[in-house]
Amino acid sequence: MNRFQDVLRALRPAQWTKNAVVLSAFCFAFGDRNQILTSDALYRILAAGGLFCLASSGIYLINDLRDLESDRVHPVKRQRPLAAGKISIELARWLAVALLTVALTASFSLSRGFGAVVTLYIVMQIAYTVWLKQVALVDVFIIALGFVMRAVGGGVAINVTLSPWLLICAFLLALFLALCKRRHEKNLMSSFAENHRASLEYYHSQLLDQLIAIVSAATITSYSVYTLATDTVQKFGTAMLSLTIPFVIFGIFRYLDLVYRGNQGGRPEKTLLTDVILMIDLLLYGICVMGVFIFTQYRHHPV
Repeated sequence: MNRFQDVLRALRPAQWTKNAVVLSAFCFAFGDRNQILTSDALYRILAAGGLFCLASSGIYLINDLRDLESDRVHPVKRQRPLAAGKISIELARWLAVALLTVALTASFSLSRGFGAVVTLYIVMQIAYTVWLKQVALVDVFIIALGFVMRAVGGGVAINVTLSPWLLICAFLLALFLALCKRRHEKNLMSSFAENHRASLEYYHSQLLDQLIAIVSAATITSYSVYTLATDTVQKFGTAMLSLTIPFVIFGIFRYLDLVYRGNQGGRPEKTLLTDVILMIDLLLYGICVMGVFIFTQYRHHPV
Protein backbone atom coordinates (compact mmCIF):
# COMPACT_ATOMS: atom_id res chain seq x y z
CA MET A 1 0.00 0.00 0.00
CA ASN A 2 2.85 2.41 0.82
CA ARG A 3 4.40 1.76 -2.60
CA PHE A 4 1.10 2.54 -4.32
CA GLN A 5 0.78 5.75 -2.31
CA ASP A 6 4.33 6.77 -3.27
CA VAL A 7 3.58 6.17 -6.95
CA LEU A 8 0.35 8.15 -6.66
CA ARG A 9 2.18 11.02 -4.96
CA ALA A 10 4.74 11.03 -7.77
CA LEU A 11 1.88 11.66 -10.21
CA ARG A 12 1.03 14.81 -8.20
CA PRO A 13 -2.76 14.43 -8.14
CA ALA A 14 -3.05 17.76 -6.31
CA GLN A 15 -1.77 19.41 -9.50
CA TRP A 16 -4.69 17.98 -11.46
CA THR A 17 -6.77 20.90 -10.21
CA LYS A 18 -5.00 22.97 -12.88
CA ASN A 19 -6.79 20.92 -15.52
CA ALA A 20 -10.13 22.27 -14.31
CA VAL A 21 -9.42 25.03 -16.85
CA VAL A 22 -10.36 22.46 -19.52
CA LEU A 23 -13.93 22.55 -18.19
CA SER A 24 -14.24 26.30 -18.78
CA ALA A 25 -15.23 25.69 -22.40
CA PHE A 26 -18.27 23.69 -21.30
CA CYS A 27 -19.21 26.05 -18.47
CA PHE A 28 -19.23 29.20 -20.58
CA ALA A 29 -20.74 27.52 -23.65
CA PHE A 30 -23.61 26.37 -21.42
CA GLY A 31 -24.97 29.89 -21.15
CA ASP A 32 -23.93 31.04 -24.64
CA ARG A 33 -26.93 31.32 -26.95
CA ASN A 34 -24.66 31.02 -30.01
CA GLN A 35 -23.09 27.72 -28.95
CA ILE A 36 -24.74 24.35 -29.34
CA LEU A 37 -23.67 21.63 -26.91
CA THR A 38 -24.15 18.07 -28.15
CA SER A 39 -25.64 15.37 -25.94
CA ASP A 40 -22.22 13.85 -25.26
CA ALA A 41 -20.50 17.18 -24.56
CA LEU A 42 -20.27 16.55 -20.81
CA TYR A 43 -18.65 13.15 -21.36
CA ARG A 44 -16.20 14.57 -23.88
CA ILE A 45 -15.15 17.51 -21.70
CA LEU A 46 -14.62 15.25 -18.68
CA ALA A 47 -12.61 12.86 -20.85
CA ALA A 48 -10.53 15.79 -22.11
CA GLY A 49 -9.81 16.89 -18.54
CA GLY A 50 -8.82 13.35 -17.57
CA LEU A 51 -6.46 13.02 -20.52
CA PHE A 52 -4.74 16.30 -19.61
CA CYS A 53 -4.31 14.85 -16.10
CA LEU A 54 -2.55 11.78 -17.55
CA ALA A 55 -0.36 13.93 -19.80
CA SER A 56 0.59 16.34 -17.01
CA SER A 57 1.46 13.47 -14.64
CA GLY A 58 3.72 11.99 -17.31
CA ILE A 59 5.44 15.35 -17.67
CA TYR A 60 5.85 15.68 -13.89
CA LEU A 61 7.66 12.34 -13.81
CA ILE A 62 9.99 13.46 -16.60
CA ASN A 63 10.59 16.70 -14.70
CA ASP A 64 11.40 14.83 -11.48
CA LEU A 65 13.80 12.55 -13.35
CA ARG A 66 15.49 15.55 -14.91
CA ASP A 67 15.75 17.48 -11.62
CA LEU A 68 16.56 14.54 -9.38
CA GLU A 69 19.81 15.91 -7.98
CA SER A 70 18.63 19.50 -7.51
CA ASP A 71 15.40 18.32 -5.86
CA ARG A 72 17.44 16.42 -3.28
CA VAL A 73 18.93 19.70 -1.99
CA HIS A 74 15.62 21.57 -2.02
CA PRO A 75 14.09 21.97 1.47
CA VAL A 76 10.64 20.89 0.23
CA LYS A 77 11.08 19.03 -3.06
CA ARG A 78 13.50 16.52 -1.51
CA GLN A 79 10.40 14.90 0.02
CA ARG A 80 9.10 13.94 -3.42
CA PRO A 81 8.95 10.13 -3.85
CA LEU A 82 11.60 10.00 -6.58
CA ALA A 83 14.03 12.38 -4.88
CA ALA A 84 13.53 10.56 -1.56
CA GLY A 85 14.26 7.21 -3.21
CA LYS A 86 10.80 5.78 -2.50
CA ILE A 87 10.26 4.80 -6.14
CA SER A 88 12.93 3.66 -8.58
CA ILE A 89 14.19 5.65 -11.55
CA GLU A 90 13.34 2.76 -13.90
CA LEU A 91 9.73 2.62 -12.66
CA ALA A 92 9.37 6.38 -13.09
CA ARG A 93 10.66 6.18 -16.67
CA TRP A 94 8.32 3.38 -17.70
CA LEU A 95 5.38 5.04 -16.00
CA ALA A 96 6.06 8.36 -17.76
CA VAL A 97 6.19 6.64 -21.16
CA ALA A 98 2.99 4.71 -20.43
CA LEU A 99 1.06 7.77 -19.29
CA LEU A 100 2.09 9.91 -22.26
CA THR A 101 1.38 7.08 -24.72
CA VAL A 102 -2.11 6.51 -23.33
CA ALA A 103 -2.81 10.26 -23.21
CA LEU A 104 -1.79 10.77 -26.84
CA THR A 105 -3.58 7.69 -28.18
CA ALA A 106 -6.82 8.42 -26.36
CA SER A 107 -6.67 12.13 -27.28
CA PHE A 108 -6.61 11.37 -30.99
CA SER A 109 -9.46 8.91 -30.42
CA LEU A 110 -11.51 11.73 -28.93
CA SER A 111 -10.80 13.95 -31.96
CA ARG A 112 -7.87 14.77 -34.21
CA GLY A 113 -8.01 18.42 -33.22
CA PHE A 114 -7.88 17.62 -29.52
CA GLY A 115 -5.07 15.14 -30.15
CA ALA A 116 -3.09 17.88 -31.91
CA VAL A 117 -3.56 20.23 -28.94
CA VAL A 118 -2.41 17.58 -26.45
CA THR A 119 0.58 16.73 -28.65
CA LEU A 120 1.62 20.38 -28.80
CA TYR A 121 1.11 20.68 -25.04
CA ILE A 122 3.36 17.67 -24.36
CA VAL A 123 6.08 18.89 -26.73
CA MET A 124 6.01 22.35 -25.15
CA GLN A 125 6.15 20.92 -21.62
CA ILE A 126 9.08 18.64 -22.47
CA ALA A 127 10.92 21.62 -23.98
CA TYR A 128 10.16 23.51 -20.77
CA THR A 129 11.46 20.67 -18.60
CA VAL A 130 14.64 20.16 -20.61
CA TRP A 131 15.58 23.78 -21.30
CA LEU A 132 13.06 26.62 -21.19
CA LYS A 133 12.46 26.57 -17.43
CA GLN A 134 16.04 27.73 -17.01
CA VAL A 135 15.34 30.92 -18.98
CA ALA A 136 14.00 33.76 -16.82
CA LEU A 137 10.62 35.21 -17.89
CA VAL A 138 10.30 32.63 -20.67
CA ASP A 139 9.65 29.99 -18.00
CA VAL A 140 6.58 31.74 -16.57
CA PHE A 141 5.24 32.47 -20.06
CA ILE A 142 5.41 28.76 -20.91
CA ILE A 143 3.49 27.94 -17.73
CA ALA A 144 0.80 30.48 -18.66
CA LEU A 145 0.58 29.17 -22.23
CA GLY A 146 0.00 25.71 -20.80
CA PHE A 147 -3.21 26.96 -19.18
CA VAL A 148 -4.35 28.57 -22.42
CA MET A 149 -3.79 25.28 -24.24
CA ARG A 150 -5.90 23.48 -21.64
CA ALA A 151 -8.75 25.92 -22.26
CA VAL A 152 -8.36 25.63 -26.04
CA GLY A 153 -8.24 21.84 -25.75
CA GLY A 154 -11.54 21.82 -23.90
CA GLY A 155 -13.13 23.96 -26.60
CA VAL A 156 -11.81 21.72 -29.39
CA ALA A 157 -12.99 18.57 -27.57
CA ILE A 158 -16.63 19.72 -27.58
CA ASN A 159 -16.40 21.84 -30.73
CA VAL A 160 -17.12 25.25 -29.17
CA THR A 161 -15.32 28.55 -29.56
CA LEU A 162 -13.91 30.36 -26.56
CA SER A 163 -13.81 34.15 -26.39
CA PRO A 164 -10.31 35.57 -27.04
CA TRP A 165 -10.82 37.71 -23.93
CA LEU A 166 -11.43 34.58 -21.87
CA LEU A 167 -8.19 33.06 -23.18
CA ILE A 168 -6.35 36.27 -22.30
CA CYS A 169 -7.79 36.07 -18.78
CA ALA A 170 -6.62 32.47 -18.45
CA PHE A 171 -3.15 33.45 -19.64
CA LEU A 172 -2.85 36.41 -17.27
CA LEU A 173 -4.20 34.52 -14.26
CA ALA A 174 -1.74 31.68 -14.86
CA LEU A 175 1.06 34.19 -15.32
CA PHE A 176 0.08 35.82 -12.02
CA LEU A 177 0.24 32.48 -10.17
CA ALA A 178 3.57 31.57 -11.82
CA LEU A 179 5.18 34.88 -10.83
CA CYS A 180 3.97 34.46 -7.24
CA LYS A 181 5.49 30.98 -7.24
CA ARG A 182 8.84 32.31 -8.50
CA ARG A 183 8.80 34.96 -5.78
CA HIS A 184 8.24 32.28 -3.14
CA GLU A 185 11.04 30.13 -4.58
CA LYS A 186 13.39 33.10 -4.70
CA ASN A 187 12.77 33.89 -1.04
CA LEU A 188 12.90 30.26 0.02
CA MET A 189 16.18 29.40 -1.64
CA SER A 190 17.73 32.79 -0.76
CA SER A 191 21.49 32.83 -1.43
CA PHE A 192 21.70 29.44 -3.17
CA ALA A 193 18.62 29.79 -5.36
CA GLU A 194 20.70 29.51 -8.55
CA ASN A 195 21.86 26.04 -7.47
CA HIS A 196 18.32 24.80 -7.74
CA ARG A 197 16.80 26.69 -10.66
CA ALA A 198 19.10 28.69 -12.93
CA SER A 199 16.40 31.20 -13.89
CA LEU A 200 16.01 32.30 -10.25
CA GLU A 201 19.46 33.88 -10.41
CA TYR A 202 18.13 36.38 -12.96
CA TYR A 203 14.97 37.25 -11.06
CA HIS A 204 15.21 40.21 -8.73
CA SER A 205 12.71 40.32 -5.88
CA GLN A 206 11.67 43.89 -6.69
CA LEU A 207 11.17 42.97 -10.36
CA LEU A 208 8.92 40.06 -9.36
CA ASP A 209 6.91 42.35 -7.07
CA GLN A 210 6.36 44.84 -9.88
CA LEU A 211 5.47 42.15 -12.41
CA ILE A 212 2.97 40.64 -9.96
CA ALA A 213 1.35 44.05 -9.47
CA ILE A 214 1.15 44.66 -13.23
CA VAL A 215 -0.25 41.24 -14.08
CA SER A 216 -2.80 41.20 -11.25
CA ALA A 217 -4.16 44.57 -12.43
CA ALA A 218 -4.18 43.37 -16.05
CA THR A 219 -6.07 40.21 -15.04
CA ILE A 220 -8.82 42.17 -13.29
CA THR A 221 -9.08 44.62 -16.19
CA SER A 222 -9.20 41.89 -18.85
CA TYR A 223 -11.90 39.94 -17.02
CA SER A 224 -13.95 43.09 -16.54
CA VAL A 225 -13.67 43.92 -20.23
CA TYR A 226 -14.65 40.34 -21.12
CA THR A 227 -17.86 40.44 -19.05
CA LEU A 228 -18.90 43.83 -20.48
CA ALA A 229 -17.72 43.37 -24.07
CA THR A 230 -20.43 43.72 -26.72
CA ASP A 231 -19.73 40.23 -28.04
CA THR A 232 -20.12 38.70 -24.56
CA VAL A 233 -23.35 40.57 -23.85
CA GLN A 234 -24.77 39.43 -27.19
CA LYS A 235 -23.79 35.81 -26.60
CA PHE A 236 -25.27 35.55 -23.12
CA GLY A 237 -28.07 38.03 -23.69
CA THR A 238 -27.16 40.07 -20.63
CA ALA A 239 -24.44 42.17 -19.02
CA MET A 240 -25.12 40.50 -15.66
CA LEU A 241 -21.95 38.42 -15.94
CA SER A 242 -20.24 41.58 -14.66
CA LEU A 243 -21.72 40.70 -11.25
CA THR A 244 -18.88 38.17 -10.92
CA ILE A 245 -16.16 40.86 -11.12
CA PRO A 246 -16.08 41.50 -7.33
CA PHE A 247 -15.38 37.81 -6.68
CA VAL A 248 -12.44 37.88 -9.11
CA ILE A 249 -11.03 41.03 -7.49
CA PHE A 250 -11.45 39.62 -3.99
CA GLY A 251 -9.85 36.31 -5.00
CA ILE A 252 -6.75 38.03 -6.37
CA PHE A 253 -6.53 40.32 -3.32
CA ARG A 254 -6.83 37.34 -0.99
CA TYR A 255 -4.12 35.45 -2.86
CA LEU A 256 -1.81 38.47 -2.71
CA ASP A 257 -2.43 38.65 1.03
CA LEU A 258 -1.43 34.99 1.38
CA VAL A 259 1.70 35.57 -0.75
CA TYR A 260 2.96 38.69 1.01
CA ARG A 261 1.66 38.28 4.56
CA GLY A 262 1.42 34.50 4.75
CA ASN A 263 4.58 33.76 2.75
CA GLN A 264 2.65 31.34 0.53
CA GLY A 265 2.47 30.98 -3.24
CA GLY A 266 4.93 28.12 -3.70
CA ARG A 267 2.11 25.64 -4.29
CA PRO A 268 -0.90 27.43 -5.81
CA GLU A 269 -2.91 24.20 -6.07
CA LYS A 270 -2.51 23.59 -2.32
CA THR A 271 -3.41 27.17 -1.46
CA LEU A 272 -6.57 27.06 -3.57
CA LEU A 273 -7.65 23.79 -1.93
CA THR A 274 -6.83 24.64 1.68
CA ASP A 275 -7.57 28.33 2.18
CA VAL A 276 -11.18 28.45 3.36
CA ILE A 277 -11.72 32.07 2.36
CA LEU A 278 -10.51 31.43 -1.20
CA MET A 279 -12.64 28.29 -1.45
CA ILE A 280 -15.73 30.21 -0.35
CA ASP A 281 -14.94 32.96 -2.87
CA LEU A 282 -14.58 30.40 -5.69
CA LEU A 283 -17.83 28.73 -4.65
CA LEU A 284 -19.70 32.04 -4.63
CA TYR A 285 -18.19 32.89 -8.03
CA GLY A 286 -19.44 29.59 -9.46
CA ILE A 287 -22.89 30.07 -7.95
CA CYS A 288 -23.07 33.59 -9.39
CA VAL A 289 -22.06 32.42 -12.88
CA MET A 290 -24.59 29.60 -12.88
CA GLY A 291 -27.24 31.94 -11.49
CA VAL A 292 -26.68 34.39 -14.35
CA PHE A 293 -26.83 31.60 -16.94
CA ILE A 294 -30.00 30.09 -15.48
CA PHE A 295 -31.67 33.51 -15.22
CA THR A 296 -30.89 34.39 -18.83
CA GLN A 297 -32.06 30.97 -20.08
CA TYR A 298 -35.35 31.39 -18.18
CA ARG A 299 -35.80 34.95 -19.42
CA HIS A 300 -35.40 33.94 -23.05
CA HIS A 301 -37.22 30.60 -22.73
CA PRO A 302 -39.81 30.98 -19.94
CA VAL A 303 -41.69 27.90 -18.83
